[in-house]
Amino acid sequence: MPKNSKAVKRELDDDVTESVRDLLSNEDACDDSFKKSSLIVDSPEGEGKECDVEEGASDGEEEERPAWNSKLQYILAQVGFSVGLGNVWRFPYLCQKNGGGAYLVPYLILLILIGIPLFFLELAVGQRIRRGSIGVWNYISPRLGGIGFASCVVCFFVALYYNVIISWSLFYFSQSFQQPLPWHECPLVKNKTSTYVVPECEKSSATTYYWYREALDISNNISEGGGLNWKMTVCLLAAWSMVCLAMIKGIQSSGKVMYFSSLFPYVVLICFLVRALQLKGSIDGIRHMFTPKLEIMLEAKVWREAATQVFFALGLGFGGVIAFSSYNKRDNNCHFDAVLVSFINFFTSVLATLVVFAVLGFKANIMNSKCVALNTNKIVALLGSDIDQSLIPHHINLTQVSQVTAEDYHQMIQIIKGVKEDEYPKLGLESCSIEDELNQAVQGTGLAFIAFTEAMTHFPASPFWSVMFFLMLINLGLGSMFGTIEGILTPLIDTFKVRKEFLTVGCCVLAFSIGLLFVQRSGNYFVTMFDDYSATLPLLIVVVLENVAIAWFYGIDKFFEDLKDMLGFTPYRFYYYMWKYITPILLLLLLCASFIQLTMIPPSYSAWIQEEAVEKTLHFPPWGIAVCISLVVMAMMPVPVVFCLRYFNIIDENTSGLSTVAYKKGRVIKESPRPEDDDDASLIHGKTPSEAPSPMPGKSIYRKQSGGGGTEVDTAPNGRYGIGYLMAGMPDMPESDL
Repeated sequence: MPKNSKAVKRELDDDVTESVRDLLSNEDACDDSFKKSSLIVDSPEGEGKECDVEEGASDGEEEERPAWNSKLQYILAQVGFSVGLGNVWRFPYLCQKNGGGAYLVPYLILLILIGIPLFFLELAVGQRIRRGSIGVWNYISPRLGGIGFASCVVCFFVALYYNVIISWSLFYFSQSFQQPLPWHECPLVKNKTSTYVVPECEKSSATTYYWYREALDISNNISEGGGLNWKMTVCLLAAWSMVCLAMIKGIQSSGKVMYFSSLFPYVVLICFLVRALQLKGSIDGIRHMFTPKLEIMLEAKVWREAATQVFFALGLGFGGVIAFSSYNKRDNNCHFDAVLVSFINFFTSVLATLVVFAVLGFKANIMNSKCVALNTNKIVALLGSDIDQSLIPHHINLTQVSQVTAEDYHQMIQIIKGVKEDEYPKLGLESCSIEDELNQAVQGTGLAFIAFTEAMTHFPASPFWSVMFFLMLINLGLGSMFGTIEGILTPLIDTFKVRKEFLTVGCCVLAFSIGLLFVQRSGNYFVTMFDDYSATLPLLIVVVLENVAIAWFYGIDKFFEDLKDMLGFTPYRFYYYMWKYITPILLLLLLCASFIQLTMIPPSYSAWIQEEAVEKTLHFPPWGIAVCISLVVMAMMPVPVVFCLRYFNIIDENTSGLSTVAYKKGRVIKESPRPEDDDDASLIHGKTPSEAPSPMPGKSIYRKQSGGGGTEVDTAPNGRYGIGYLMAGMPDMPESDL
């Protein structure tokens, strides 16, 4: 645009003049970088006038924030982050444990009361302020700026052990390309005189032995380090290499990976469901799963566990949701995104539950058949001594044990138990019930690496299904890892302006180095420790503070005006009452319940005892308890530290500090108000729209290079005068004050 030297002399409207004067008054007259600048004033007629404040202004190249290539890519990223391993191995376990199909009722209720409102809140603040978690919460209130740092710390803790689980899946994936599968049967030990089964495997099972001894080579307790497991060390290196390569270019590289990592698990789940439904016993598993036990719904524990699952399933508090949404266009309908992703997450959990219990139903049928055959042989051995031949129904042929069905066996058992009621326990006969098999609730690694792998050994073409299953786990894990790492990188890059490539590589190298703790022989116990203590309480506290910061510090009314400005419509009043009253109360109740649970139950872990080939619950040693407490304290430490530094003016709220985002001169985060909007200055704290100095509706003022001197103006906290103009290098305007 050609310069118009007469534009300076042109008389502006009073409001525009006041806005320009307010803008210039905040600049430092002694700063050379601001001596040359120009203003572009868009008139209502659309004619742009460029006004020289100082002669010889030079244009500075403005740094653009990356953006998603498409809305689909963004939705897949959010779905990939929220849908993780917990949907496959945690939700089915909770469903079975807490009333079957009846568990879906409290889960859905709490998804609507807690999940969707908080997910919508995080999407909205990320999209509105367009910064990572540190920048967002420092913007909302400088004294609550520690929330963002706490999110980063929790993300780092979770990333440390979450990638170890991906490395376990990589190991099993690499071992699945053989027929039969290596965990199909117990290994044999040969010596000069005989061949025998490995005692540890004989006392447990082939899949259990393979998991604990071949894969983990686990020690008997957490105090026995035992050195590094080189196989898992190589797999961990491969896992961090994949994460690093996918994240090194930011959303430009990770966004493309999302097309595969987010969609492939659904293909596998649907294939598994179709295949499992063709197997004998799968319907028994699904029927057992969805048979409602309504009386359990009245227990408080069921609601607490449902709320916790809703909370973690959506990835609230990690900062990944905020980071991903910060790359959105400002007018994106984030309310639609919140509802869509939440229900995709829910239906994915239900789909995974169907698959898991169809497969477990098939496995239970296999185990029940083995039990019937084994105990029928016991009955044959007892005939003529402890059991009379007349007790056996005539239609049952015991000469062909393989032909005896489960119904025949149960009929024999009922007759024998009725006649020999007192002597029956001494006979050592088992009930062999499919229900008993299905009631053996398993979750986490026990479900994925023991129960599911055992079921797949009975599948036709078992190596193919094993490859598909563990490739699905890898993709589920990577999708969540991308969001977790983005929750670390985006805030730090926004804050400290380091190159993404260097920070990504440095973060992954550091995490791999610390992650070696988890691939020693006792590493599985440290995974349990971090999983139980590094995230649960800290994330709950973070989300409580997020909710309170928006609803009570920033102001729910101003936030609603911002949402109207972004979305083009006012959100349902339902969210107003949720954010201000209901959700904070529910979160506080959940926080108290979780805290009581952690303090009432001594810190413990499940250890595998090699000699006995059984799991035993052991208490952490004193140093282990100290580590558990330290994890919680370190994760939450940034919140009180930043608050105290701000409160006692050790870091002045009106000066830039480490948490300040250094914006490019001329960066505008607030679009010009539209003529039909009433909330012209909804983010200007302390003034109503009529009182706040702002450009006339329909006009926008952009800063190319800040410049010029001016009289000192007393700026109110949170940017009474600076909302539309972000000027880097100004010591009296930190990001949190804009």
